[in-house]
Amino acid sequence: MPLFFLLLFSRLIVVGQVGKPIELGHSISVHSTILNEERSILVSLPHSYSDPSKSDTQYPIIILLDGYVHFETTSAIVQFMGSRTNRNYLMPETIVVAIENVDRERDFTITKLQTKRANTMGGGKKFLDFIEKELIPYVENHYRAAPHRTLIGHSLGGLLTVNAYLDPNSVFNAYLAIDPSIWWDETTMESKMASMTPTSINKKLYWATANQGETNYERNKKRHDQFVAMMEERWRDKLQVKQDYFEAENHRSVPLPALYKGLKYLNETHK
Repeated sequence: MPLFFLLLFSRLIVVGQVGKPIELGHSISVHSTILNEERSILVSLPHSYSDPSKSDTQYPIIILLDGYVHFETTSAIVQFMGSRTNRNYLMPETIVVAIENVDRERDFTITKLQTKRANTMGGGKKFLDFIEKELIPYVENHYRAAPHRTLIGHSLGGLLTVNAYLDPNSVFNAYLAIDPSIWWDETTMESKMASMTPTSINKKLYWATANQGETNYERNKKRHDQFVAMMEERWRDKLQVKQDYFEAENHRSVPLPALYKGLKYLNETHK
């Protein structure tokens, strides 16, 4: 008899632990004619999205690169910062649209470098075309998306984010570049910076720099500092760029604090 009750009690515990899943988002597949491939996309909707009283509400969107790596962290931070529950109101409730990777070197680099081995570099412009001409229209057709868009990228994704910022025809309103790999093709980046227009500087850019250690620290931080200084020298007080150096964070750990500080800066006028 005691064994029977023990088994029954154990069964009740197991049943009691099964509940409704807590979902952070869902996945969709978008076919790209530009890239000639299917792309896997992860989407996180705001808490209020399914609220009947908010059925006419449109939400800003974040396009997030390296989606598989950064989707959970970014979605959680966005939910926290825009939450009505804890009344943070540090940013508006936002739809997070994360793109999973197929070929980072191809998609995140604008120029093709000469290497001993064959490479697929230099497809960044085509990838941005996919985002702007196919992915964003898809999102706006299938979700209640407002015409306010933020691009977030880390490392090579940060490089693409800076490239998009420098493009006067870019469709984004704000950019968050986390420890961008400016070393990739500094000459090209500098020439693009020199051709910046008033359209470019009307958009906000947050730039996070990590401490990459004694061997790479000076070179990495120097590149970032010089690039931002060149933009500031050219446009002075008109520029809407904020750069933060995270001395206690390396290249891999910097996304977490950079996402919070960056989103706070990009949305600092939000009430």
